[in-house]
Amino acid sequence: MVGMIRHALVQFKPHKSQLPRNLERLSAIIRQLGDEGVDVLTLPETALTGYFLQAGVREQALTASQLFTALQEAVRGAGRRDPLDICVGFYERDGGSFFNSALYAELGTQNAGVRHVHRKMFLPTYGVFDEERYVSRGWRLDAFDTRFGRVGMLICEDAWHASTAAVLALKGADILYIPTASPVRDLTGVEPANAQRWEDTAKGIAAEHGVYVLTTCLSGFEGGKGFSGMSHMMDPYGVVVAKGELFSEQIIITDVHLESIQAARYESPLLADLRANLPELVRAFQEVGEVR
Repeated sequence: MVGMIRHALVQFKPHKSQLPRNLERLSAIIRQLGDEGVDVLTLPETALTGYFLQAGVREQALTASQLFTALQEAVRGAGRRDPLDICVGFYERDGGSFFNSALYAELGTQNAGVRHVHRKMFLPTYGVFDEERYVSRGWRLDAFDTRFGRVGMLICEDAWHASTAAVLALKGADILYIPTASPVRDLTGVEPANAQRWEDTAKGIAAEHGVYVLTTCLSGFEGGKGFSGMSHMMDPYGVVVAKGELFSEQIIITDVHLESIQAARYESPLLADLRANLPELVRAFQEVGEVR
């Protein structure tokens, strides 16, 4: 495991339903990063197609294998020779089912391939959202190994439920990637209410479990709805390390220092306490599940 991992959080405004054009833009971004030494590039939820597709999901969805091939072509088109990992949200097709998913891929190495696909478990059907009408729920929650260590992925509302991040941390994740598409709500404060909610959520996850949390959000406007941007990274103490601007497209370069994770967990052993009490918590969850 390496000690420092350089990340590029890409606040991205996709051209709606124009996958080839968005892949070309991704290739240009990779080329733009040049010799910045980026190890992992993160993109928002549904970054390559736009979010509010409704029935258009069926036309834009890709299999994980198709997306990996497209990412390989984007990297080659950028002329990049160094290895690069990419975490990106997309609409996934699997047989006759469709999902709001996030894929983590390793590119440009001897072991290049898809490391993991997470399918969004909590599909909002309130306010401006109607996800469950167009995609199916995911049903698994797993941490996974990368060339940099063990990580996990959540998608947007998944992270608003405390149990999801706890499960991934207990399964060994040191870094959590959270691609989001968060429409702006309430502009009366210093920051939009949704952006403040996301910052508070990410801080809480990071500090409670001693993990890095990288949240990457869509920016710009789609169908009359504005996505906030304001992506950020929290260190294992729950401190904001990097933060993007409101609405704008932006590349935020920031470094994960893995040695700080052990120190944070030693100073605040909440994850160890959670693990010690896990048998009782599991029993309690089973009792809740048995209630009819």
